[in-house]
Amino acid sequence: MEENKTPNVKEINISHEMRSSFLDYAMSVIVSRALPDVRDGLKPVHRRILYAMNDLGMTSDKPFKKSARIVGEVIGKYHPHGDSAVYDSMVRMAQDFNFRYMLVDGHGNFGSVDGDGAAAMRYTEARMSKIAMELLRDINKDTIDYQDNYDGSEREPVVLPSRFPNLLVNGAAGIAVGMATNIPPHQLGEVIDGVLAVSKDPEVSIQELMEIIPGPDFPTAGQIIGRSGIRKAYETGRGSITIRAKVEIEQKASGKEVIIVRELPYQVNKAKLIEKIAELVRDKKIEGITDLRDESDRNGMRIVIEVRKDANSNVLLNNLFKQTALQTSFGINMLALVGGQPQVLNLKQFLVYYLDHQKVIIRRRTAFELRKAEARAHILEGLRIALDHLDEVIALIRASQTTDIAKQGLMDNFSLSEKQAQAILDMRLQRLTGLEREKIEEEYQGLVQLIAELKAILADDEKVLEIIREELEEIKERFNDVRRTEIVTGGIEMIEDEDLIPVENIVITLTHNGYIKRLPISTYRSQRRGGRGIQGMGTNEDDFVEHLLTTSTHDTILFFTNKGKVYRTKGYEIPEYGRTAKGLPIINLLEIEKGEWVNAIIPVSEFADDWSLFFTTKEGISKRSPLSQFANIRKGGLIAVNLREADELISVRLTDGTKHIMIGTKKGMLIRFPETDVRSMGRTATGVKGITLDADDEVVGMEILEEDADVLTVTRNGFGKRTPAAEYRVQSRGGKGIKTCNVTEKNGTVISVKPSTGEEDLMLITASGVLIRMAIDSISTTGRNTQGVKLIKLGGEEHVATVAVVEKEELEPEEDLTEEQIQDSETEAPPEDPSGTEE
Repeated sequence: MEENKTPNVKEINISHEMRSSFLDYAMSVIVSRALPDVRDGLKPVHRRILYAMNDLGMTSDKPFKKSARIVGEVIGKYHPHGDSAVYDSMVRMAQDFNFRYMLVDGHGNFGSVDGDGAAAMRYTEARMSKIAMELLRDINKDTIDYQDNYDGSEREPVVLPSRFPNLLVNGAAGIAVGMATNIPPHQLGEVIDGVLAVSKDPEVSIQELMEIIPGPDFPTAGQIIGRSGIRKAYETGRGSITIRAKVEIEQKASGKEVIIVRELPYQVNKAKLIEKIAELVRDKKIEGITDLRDESDRNGMRIVIEVRKDANSNVLLNNLFKQTALQTSFGINMLALVGGQPQVLNLKQFLVYYLDHQKVIIRRRTAFELRKAEARAHILEGLRIALDHLDEVIALIRASQTTDIAKQGLMDNFSLSEKQAQAILDMRLQRLTGLEREKIEEEYQGLVQLIAELKAILADDEKVLEIIREELEEIKERFNDVRRTEIVTGGIEMIEDEDLIPVENIVITLTHNGYIKRLPISTYRSQRRGGRGIQGMGTNEDDFVEHLLTTSTHDTILFFTNKGKVYRTKGYEIPEYGRTAKGLPIINLLEIEKGEWVNAIIPVSEFADDWSLFFTTKEGISKRSPLSQFANIRKGGLIAVNLREADELISVRLTDGTKHIMIGTKKGMLIRFPETDVRSMGRTATGVKGITLDADDEVVGMEILEEDADVLTVTRNGFGKRTPAAEYRVQSRGGKGIKTCNVTEKNGTVISVKPSTGEEDLMLITASGVLIRMAIDSISTTGRNTQGVKLIKLGGEEHVATVAVVEKEELEPEEDLTEEQIQDSETEAPPEDPSGTEE
């Protein structure tokens, strides 16, 4: 039995079909939807909207008509897509903050710079703008080609005559398949001058053109920072420019400063910008703003930002530029369709292709006018012959039985064409008067002269160019306006906060619970007798200052965490609070993760190669890396040391190559060795063994040990002691070390080893949060192999959780220092080091 086959089923390879279908789709999007034509600067939807409005007679001198009528005409005849796509495109053409020179004159609510949408198309009205009519001028003079619409029932233009260079003037943005275009708008007069320059000198360079067209000109004005991005875009077709809002800083009578925003970067939503600034203020990411309001009205834009009296307006403004859309980047991608193919073009190519298009338009228009003039001259020649033989013509017509016989007789007797004979038969008797005969002769002579001129134009390229220049000059005279966007040069794009704020010494404090702040060192000294005390710093009862350092507003502060990461900030970026304020949670300043905490802070004034950072981890791995390798740290932090699984970074110290390192362990072992025993290695290295640990032992501390210092040891059960550094012999790194404490069940394991001069205070915190502070010189000095003395009474399962050595608490009443005392304290500073710290 014959196998049953379906004749309409065709077997195909699915991968070939997918490739073919996707390429067809991609080319359709590229050519018929997303990319503008280099000649008229329009995408199909914009071209169809303008052509439909022209067809409906919605010109700039006629009354407005409903937008819905236009949209219906466009989707019914030319654009087989949704009505919202057409209406949205038309709305953009009517928005003065989107188009540099609007192509649609809108009547009603067409949206706002706050991101408000336009009213529905049944409510709004529109017509073509005056300048849009220049895109369609001479469209009826055979200047362009037409093509079938989507169903073959209508004809639509392939391109518009575009009597001004619309692609550069209004720009374009579109995302196709695998490519995108983003061409910024420009000032009309400058672009026309650029076309004129190319028409006069085809060899003109892009550099010379940039003197005529200095850069984009956005409808929302603003400032372009620097010229390098513009130059790159104009030379290669791709580049990025920085646009900044135009702002003023005003001073009120009260002495407070106010930042006024007058102009925004292109395509920035004003309402969202204000919302973002408010969010940054709420999250304390920007400090110093006391009020924020929008006072914009029909007279112009005005965003008011009130600045706290003690804040620096320039620093605040710089932070706003960095963190908000007051400063944005505009990525230029000058892609357009050339002969139906997408192509990235430089500035000169845009002007050349436009000029070539205008040459075609002028030639086609001239040829059309020539044909029309020759056809009319041909008719007039026939009329002249008839008038010269008037009696014979009249007699012939009277003797003819029908019109056709009369027409044939005229053609045979006077050598006339059919059109000439018909024109004589159609001639009214009033044309036989003397005056009318003179008019025919005048018209004929004028046509003879016009035909000669039109033929001369077609024969001479220079005459074509001269017409283009004249007409462009006329458009420039009618529509030119002033440049809106200012191009700012002179190093402003490189501005940094260091240029805006004074250099001053500051004190930075970080509490055990993670609150950070800075204070001017002068305030700190006058309050605390030369900078010794830390009481009254506004901490909670269960909190205390764990890290205190003196540095400069311009120094870089490095923060190292238990996860082996390093973060950086500038001294001035740490918020300034009053003496009694708690400070800012450090998680609001650094992008540290959950379960990550800071265990070392290093201030650096200069990243010198002869200084190093020394690292030690919980598993006894040590590493020494040049300080210079930490000069460039991104906002999200950087890995400072590669940790093995379950390992943690315990301590980081700044060294100069001459120090002795001590590492202490939980089981009471301690090793002392020269830092040079650990060779210098790269930032991403893991490190080498600093101390060999027993199976259940771990490192609890790493410090720099000076010869005249004591080693302070504190255990889990609240015991502690001091042992002179001289009792610890210098060994080689990697050994097991020597005993620093006799660990028993009574005193518990070691939780901290720290160097001490005896002039500091010791802070102990228990697991339940109980805090005790004591003078270190009250703790007994004993030998290495001892248990120590009881520092704190603990009950039940309680144990010591954290230990910190802090500045000694000053017990005397507060008093201000004399000028002489302050000078004395400042002269006793140690030799400078790159950390900028004071010992």
